Parts: sequence; C-alpha cells; structure tokens
Amino acid sequence: MKNLNIVILHAIVLAVLMLDTLIVQHPVTGTDSSSISSEKSSNSHPSNPPLNAIFKQVENSIVQITHMSQTSDNVSNSLAENITLGSGFVYDKQGHIITSYHIIRNYKVVDVTFVDGNRYTAKVIGADIYNDIAVIQIQNTTNQQQQQQQPPLPALKPLVIGNSSKLEVGDPVIAVGNPFGLTDSMITGVVSKIESVVPDPVLGFDMPNVILTDIPINPGNSGGPLLNMQGEAVGINIATDLVGTFLPDPVLGFANHYLIQTELPIDSPSSTASFPGLGFAIPSSTIKRIVPSLIEKGTYVHPYLGLNGVALTPDLAQNITGIPAANFKGIYVDTITKNGPADKAGLHGSITDQYSLKHGGDIIVAVDGHNVTKPDDLTSYIDLYKLVGNSVILSIYRDGHTLNLKTTLTSRPSSLTP
Repeated sequence: MKNLNIVILHAIVLAVLMLDTLIVQHPVTGTDSSSISSEKSSNSHPSNPPLNAIFKQVENSIVQITHMSQTSDNVSNSLAENITLGSGFVYDKQGHIITSYHIIRNYKVVDVTFVDGNRYTAKVIGADIYNDIAVIQIQNTTNQQQQQQQPPLPALKPLVIGNSSKLEVGDPVIAVGNPFGLTDSMITGVVSKIESVVPDPVLGFDMPNVILTDIPINPGNSGGPLLNMQGEAVGINIATDLVGTFLPDPVLGFANHYLIQTELPIDSPSSTASFPGLGFAIPSSTIKRIVPSLIEKGTYVHPYLGLNGVALTPDLAQNITGIPAANFKGIYVDTITKNGPADKAGLHGSITDQYSLKHGGDIIVAVDGHNVTKPDDLTSYIDLYKLVGNSVILSIYRDGHTLNLKTTLTSRPSSLTP
C-alpha cells in the first residue's frame, strides 16, 4: 500500500511538471497575445517618419527663388546672371508661395524653380516688412511667347501649416532650402528657444515671437520652411542676405559658383550675422495670422502703441524716487511718439539731465492685467492678441502710485518708426 501511494505521488508531480511546461511554451492568455500584437504594430508604424521620407514628402513643395539680371553692358555679348535670392514653399493650389520679404524687396517679379528643374514666373503680391514675410504667386501665362518659355503649371502640393505653439525647447526640427544656391538641402537641429525677439538697430523695431534653433541658416535658406517631424511647416527660416550665383565659365565649360552680397545693410531684419551657428524662424502662428491678409489686401496692418522702453534695472531705479523695493520690475518708458496712442493716454517719458542720467518716466507693470517685465513682453502681447482699433489698459507706476491708463491702438506708420 505504501509503495502504491509513492507511485501515485510521483505520477501527480510528473503531470504538474508537464502541464507547467505546456503553459510556458504555449501561452494562451488574452493579455499576452494583445501585448505582442501591440508591440509589433508599434514597431511597424513609428510615430514619426524617417528623415529621408520627410524630405521626399516635402521636396516638391519647396522652390528656389531667383532673378535674372545682366552682368555686361554689351548687348551683343551679354551674360545672364541667375541670382539666387532664397527659398520659398507652396502655400495653396492657387500658386501662392511664401517666402521672406527681405529677399524679394527690390523686385516685383521673380522666378521660382521646382525640384524637377521647371521654372516659372511669379509676381510679388503682398509683403509684411515687420515680420519679414512675403507672398508671391505663380503666373498663368497667356502670351504665346511666354508660354513657350515656361512649362505648363504643375499640380501644386501645398505644405501643411503646423502649430508652432506646440513646439518646446529640445524638439527636433528640419530646415529645407537652397543654401548658397545649392538646391534641395536639408539641415536638422533642435528648438533652442521659443518666443524670442530679434531687435533690428537699423530699422528700429523688434521682430517678436521668433523661434531660435541651433540650425545655422545659411544665405539662400531664407524663406524656406522650418519643419517639424511630421513634415509640417512650423516656421519660415530667416538668415543673412548673402546670395549665391552661378555663372557659366566659357573656358572650363561648366558653371562656377560665386558669392555676391546684396545692397541690404548687414543688420537687415533677418540678419543673423551676429549670431553664428544659430538660426531664426518666423513661427507658423504668425504665418496663419498674416498671410491671408497679404493675399487679400497685399499688406498687413500692425497695431501700434508708440513708445520705446527698457527693462527696469537697479541703476535706473536709483534715479527714480518712490520705488517700493529693490526687485521692483517693469518697463521703464524712455521716449514717446508725439500724438501716438501712448502719448494720448498720458504716459510720461524720461528726462535726461546734464549728467546724461535718466529721471522721471513711467514704469509699465502690466497690460490688460498681464504682468510685464521687459519690452519683449509688451511687444509680443500687442502683436499676438491685439488689432488696430482695439483698446489696451496700461498699468503704470508713477511717483509712488499705480495708475491705469486706457488707450486705443492705431496702425503702425508706413515709415520705419518704433
């Protein structure tokens, strides 16, 4: 009887071991099966396409912008220069192309060349100098001679305009364009800073809400798109205005690549000459707001306050009586445009004494209840959220008291004033 019990026990143990082996080799739980299926699906459909796929996705939507001029006064032996002004990208199927204002500012008509080499005439139809944006449109030629000179219009493929407000520091981005006239170039990098303000000491105004990247935007890249990892345009690249030209060499039998510089000042609104290794881009939020107006009206009217200010510093604070604390923050009003909105609201600018020290002057601490600590805050708020004719309430600090002054924004003067 004892031996029989031992045999039964051994049989039970053996059966348990065999069952365990079968379960390990052939799992049947729904959870495991679904997990494996999900993992395979994730691996076979990554969230972002590879870079070469993004390039192929967008290359037919990006153009090179050029202008033909003559390098010789000898009419019988003139040599055509194909000056590469920059880049651009297709906005819609009506032939509108977005680019940078500074690269086409001297022209009314330019040429655009697609990746397949086909070239078309485009007319400048709208521009916003303050955000360095321009819109050109490919022309449908009716003249028989012009029709023979350019191919039929292609089926245009507009780029998808993405949401720049979703960008964060560290996000990967891509610049595609024509640096130094070299077509179809891709450069990758990351977002370094968002909502930067690029000052322009020559033109006298700031360009707000600019995206800063570590992509060195070279001459010729201006006007091309800054892309996210879905191939959507989240900005317009801007750079210094060196341009590339290709001139044929009658001796060597091929084109030599030369660089020329335009007549634009080095500190143009898109200048990055003082920022080597960095790139700037106008965000897509600005594109969406301004481009429709450029297409419809040819221009965009910016709201205007009419003052110059600086961030309040300890040195300035020493000359202003009644500052409540050492870390008091705000925008110190320096100058005010006569009869401008700020002047009509009753703001006070600074006074410079015989020792070149600033005295008086209001301190703006808030706009419409939003705290401001530097001029960038005020510029960005008005540019993003206000239109001509809108009112703003400026909270100012004056002689130990806080005042709320209301004014109505006007349109920015056509002359390049603050």
